[in-house]
Amino acid sequence: MRSDAWIVLFGCVLLSGCFGDKTGPAESAQTGTFPIVTGDIQAGIEKHIAEQIEQGDGYFVVPFEGRELKLRLVRVHVEYLASLAPQRHFACVDMASADGQFYDIDFFLAGDPGSMTVTETTVHKLNGQPYYLWKQNEDRNWVRAPVDDASRELLGVLPGHDAFEFRYQARLPEISGPARCWLPIAQSDDFQNVTVKSVRAPGTRKMLTDQAHGNRVMFLELGPAASGKEIEIVYDVERLEKAAYAGDPAEAEKHLRPERMVPADETIRAAAEKAVEGREGALMQARALYDHVIDQMRYMKFGEGWGQGSSVYACDALSGNCTDYHSYFIGLARAVGIPARFAIGAGIPSERDEGGTDGYHGWAEFYAEGKWWPVDVSEADKFSALSMYYFGHHPANRFEFSRGRDLELDPAPASGPVNFLAYPLLEVGGVPRGVKTMFLFRRTSCRADGPKT
Repeated sequence: MRSDAWIVLFGCVLLSGCFGDKTGPAESAQTGTFPIVTGDIQAGIEKHIAEQIEQGDGYFVVPFEGRELKLRLVRVHVEYLASLAPQRHFACVDMASADGQFYDIDFFLAGDPGSMTVTETTVHKLNGQPYYLWKQNEDRNWVRAPVDDASRELLGVLPGHDAFEFRYQARLPEISGPARCWLPIAQSDDFQNVTVKSVRAPGTRKMLTDQAHGNRVMFLELGPAASGKEIEIVYDVERLEKAAYAGDPAEAEKHLRPERMVPADETIRAAAEKAVEGREGALMQARALYDHVIDQMRYMKFGEGWGQGSSVYACDALSGNCTDYHSYFIGLARAVGIPARFAIGAGIPSERDEGGTDGYHGWAEFYAEGKWWPVDVSEADKFSALSMYYFGHHPANRFEFSRGRDLELDPAPASGPVNFLAYPLLEVGGVPRGVKTMFLFRRTSCRADGPKT
């Protein structure tokens, strides 16, 4: 076994990104602070990448499958950087090639702050699909594992029940004047029992209700004194695996209406009608549309327009992230008279019990035969072995923040109805600003491989 492999507690994995480390996000989940070891590791990996780009005539060159990949840096996963042992570190980054391919690269580094060197570089994923997984042995050491014949748990699925503490953390940027911020507050339903344990936030706080879908939203009025301040919401969550469940047909009809980013569109209608040709009944037609999206789209976070959940963009580009996949599926379904709706939250890693998650994740449901049927088209596209499961199921290791599109709030953002709400929506003087956001979790349930603390 490689000496690097056995100490990996924070390698990029599967759906969730990377593993937890006792001195990284696992500690952060207890203290409520951001990881304290990431700055030096980030500086080390960015220095290495910059040097390699200079030597590679503007590209980061990686030998791969008998050829050289010429890549540009998209982002460093700062929330998953980890110090594994004295003078041994781990990082993973997203990179893109000139032809739009999206690669996830794993790095091991050695050395002290200011003098780190990269000891190993491997391509982990292409457009979200992994070439290997990380698996924890009985001695709790992590090793690489093949994707073929991997268990559902290793592929990101926990059936039945899950329970965890979840920390929603955000760091506000510099604020030069009056500012307003909207954040989702998760609620309980038939598939998740949610308790808000604590809320920490600067400014004046008010709770709002989304008039379109009933979402709860925390509204903050802020000023320059809030610059650099942290927002943290801590939840206790119990989740059940979701399968098809009964729904009211009158309520379902509302989900045939167009939305700003999922409009009625003739190109999408034509694609939907062609995909369902010869299929009888809404359930079989929905499966045809699900297969169509998997066949046509590629999981890529590259270029302009991805990530907004635009069905028109997805139809034209045939690529994007989870929001784009599901917006296209929803647009197709509505075009042939099948109600469909969107929800967003986070996928909780299945193969470990604490640490960070890889940002938000979106999914969908469609209505047929008197029931709502859960689907996750983007994850089914990444893992063909799960395509049957994700047509009709969402695993227990999920956490829903909000549902629906075009959220209607009062006070409302200057930009109008909210497209969807996962990360904080911050406006300074009516102008949107980005907010650094991190999701941390600590599992509190027991799994088949024994009790967890």
